[in-house]
Amino acid sequence: MDRLKGILATLAGDMFALIAAWYLFYIAKFEFNWFDSAATVQPAALFVPAVVMAIYWLIIFSVFGLYKNLFMISRFDEMVRVGKITIVGTLILFFLLFIDQLNWNAQNIGEAKYYTITYWLTVFVSVSVVRFIVRTIQKYLTLKGYNLHKAIIVGTGPNAIQIYEDLRRNKIWGMDVVGFVDLDESTEHELPQKRLGVVSELKNVIDAHQVNDVIVALELENSRELVKVIDQTEKPNVSVKILPDFYQMIIGLNRTNQIFGLPLIDVLPDPMPQWERIVKRVFDIVAALILLIISAPVGLLLLALVPLTSKGGPVFSQERVGRFGKVFVMHKFRTMYQDAEARTGPMWAKENDPRITPLGNLLRKLRLDEIPQFWNVLKGDMSLVGPRPERPYFVNQFKKEIPLYTRRLRVRPGITGWAQVKWKYDETFEDVVEKTKYDLFYVENMSLKMDFKILLNTLSTVLTGKGQ
Repeated sequence: MDRLKGILATLAGDMFALIAAWYLFYIAKFEFNWFDSAATVQPAALFVPAVVMAIYWLIIFSVFGLYKNLFMISRFDEMVRVGKITIVGTLILFFLLFIDQLNWNAQNIGEAKYYTITYWLTVFVSVSVVRFIVRTIQKYLTLKGYNLHKAIIVGTGPNAIQIYEDLRRNKIWGMDVVGFVDLDESTEHELPQKRLGVVSELKNVIDAHQVNDVIVALELENSRELVKVIDQTEKPNVSVKILPDFYQMIIGLNRTNQIFGLPLIDVLPDPMPQWERIVKRVFDIVAALILLIISAPVGLLLLALVPLTSKGGPVFSQERVGRFGKVFVMHKFRTMYQDAEARTGPMWAKENDPRITPLGNLLRKLRLDEIPQFWNVLKGDMSLVGPRPERPYFVNQFKKEIPLYTRRLRVRPGITGWAQVKWKYDETFEDVVEKTKYDLFYVENMSLKMDFKILLNTLSTVLTGKGQ
């Protein structure tokens, strides 16, 4: 709720600043005659275009992530971000408004340049000033104990006690520590705040206390426990930060973020910028629609052929685990005999798998069995590119046995992925471990460039019939 309040306050401030910027720009243009303009405009007539321009800017700000990570952001850093993004937005406006009107003589180009620079300065200054005021008010309220982020500290040693005392003394850091999480039940410590549980219960502790930040302050000898902590904190809107030791900071192995002088490392932040995420989702929707239309004749043919070649319906539906552990129903054309796992239970596919029908073998080689999954992409359950979605039965098993396996659940699962183009089909547990390494590499290095590379590799697999 505090996160939402911060976003709404920033949105309202931006809307006011952007409408004001439009009025200021026209005052400079018509009242002060900065551009040798003789025309005049009534203030009331400016309101509708001012709102339209404000909406344009709010979209630009959203696409470039100006409404993310607003909590306790540095006012100077925010001003720099606003400056960069308003330059981009103003250049877009310049080309949209002037590119067809310019005769490319010196006078017209000079006039367009003055318009553009003046409008950019007006927007930049207006938004920066209002955001500075909003952040100052937020920081004042934080000092009074309002709108604090709920935080827990993992660890109960000297490092944990020290960071608790620092946070308690300095409300400006914006965190309210609700308690400590210990490594195991066998240790008992005198703590300045209540003990909420142990690492194995961390997920329940986060839910019960609506925690926003998990601060890991382990002693050096317990640093390997960090993996267990990360496995328990793969949740939306929950950040994990660790307190680096002095040696780590000196040799530069870690990149730290300063929170008013307190060095903290963000663990596994999202690598893909907001605008790339939006482009990725738009591309998913457009591509899935086109591919569903193009593949419609083949899909209709398979609806008839699959039941004719083996007993059962043409489409196979199965529960899979999606982003942040949400279970959804994935669809594909049936490639196995009906009730293939009724006797064996869930099991991996293997080479020359007797459960797969002759037609199903062909469909898998050409990836045609995955045509219905474009519907899952349209719904938002899946993406074209991402880690393959697994069944709940196997996910529950792998989470216990493969470190950081849950990290791959931070993104939408995909029809194809880095592991699919770089590793063979899962036949053993060792294969799953190796493919998880590729999935984690993808999650930590997501980009549009990488997605297109994977799609090209997948297209090559389809055309050569090398699928499994």
